[in-house]
Amino acid sequence: MTRLALFALVSSALLSAQSPAPPAQPGRGGRGPQAPAFESPEVQGDHVTFRLYAPHAQAVRLNAGDIQVKGPIELTKAENGVWEAVVGPIVPGAYRYTFNVDGLAVVDPRNPSTSESNNNSWSLVYVPGSDLMDTKEVPHGAVAAVNYYSTVLKRMRRMHVYTPAGYETSQAKLPVFYLLHGAGDSDESWSSVGRAGIIMDNLIAAKKAKPMIVVMPAGHTSHANRGRGAQDEFPQEFSTDILPYVEQHYRVIADRNHRAIAGLSMGGGHTLSIAIPHIDQYAYIGVFSSGVFGIVPREGVPAPQGPSWEEQHKAELDSPAKKGVKLFWFATGKEDGLLSTTQATVDVLKKHGFEPVFKESPLGHVWINWRDYLGEFAPQLF
Repeated sequence: MTRLALFALVSSALLSAQSPAPPAQPGRGGRGPQAPAFESPEVQGDHVTFRLYAPHAQAVRLNAGDIQVKGPIELTKAENGVWEAVVGPIVPGAYRYTFNVDGLAVVDPRNPSTSESNNNSWSLVYVPGSDLMDTKEVPHGAVAAVNYYSTVLKRMRRMHVYTPAGYETSQAKLPVFYLLHGAGDSDESWSSVGRAGIIMDNLIAAKKAKPMIVVMPAGHTSHANRGRGAQDEFPQEFSTDILPYVEQHYRVIADRNHRAIAGLSMGGGHTLSIAIPHIDQYAYIGVFSSGVFGIVPREGVPAPQGPSWEEQHKAELDSPAKKGVKLFWFATGKEDGLLSTTQATVDVLKKHGFEPVFKESPLGHVWINWRDYLGEFAPQLF
């Protein structure tokens, strides 16, 4: 026997000893024992039970940052190999989560409901009890995944578009609201974890908001992690490709008074990057948990070089066209690390004669806030 063959034989024996395969069972094609029957997630009132079958795991944790529970959430293993944790009380809403199994992040294999972010997928659980975002027996619109060609990026791109109930059978033109996502998200996020379509259905049915088209584009132009000062092609792509596509393919009222734009976090920064240089094109502007990035010095972050944002946009900030802005709405949580950025941005706008509205809410940089912000902002449009 050669040395290489002997090494392979010993390695195989060690591997088999350390990780014994479960015995095959008749009728299961050699796939091993069947997992016990269980449900995950199981929603009971304002508590949720999370379960995972991992008989050989050493430790399982729940990763769910938006769930307002202090400390790591550890699952406990039962004799049948099912790990379990009961979490609550939880505020009504949608929550993303994954399991951490011995250091490996995995989605919940028992839960078909998922939500996309920029670079990965999450399992999704909904806790009912919200008048704003529960699915109700009301007329429902549709959310479509729309593919289009970006001339700026030279490739196909995707956005999600909400059309209200009755749009398909009507010939009426509607106002349009561009709703932008954050740095950890994708164009799908506002529809899944953000519940935007359901929120709009409920608001419109209750006559709290006017019927409108909501466009949710993809703010990331690359999956690469861009550093400060890196070129961001999205504002250019928005004005060159996204807005014209929407106005050519949907029945929108293509004027300033019927056009709104808002975004959360990175999307709030994008909102300012799009709306301020084109201040004559938007009557309604919303910035959620955001502001002008870099406007407030941050420890360990180099100060931006060259003219300040205020200096770069002085002409637009002082333009008479700003009088046509009917709503400039900001909201940020008290525990949000970007609160000072929001406040500084609001101060600059006031200095130049704008009349921004600023709301300081509880909590921090979480979807719990952003869904509520949408529920407050949309009724003020058009």
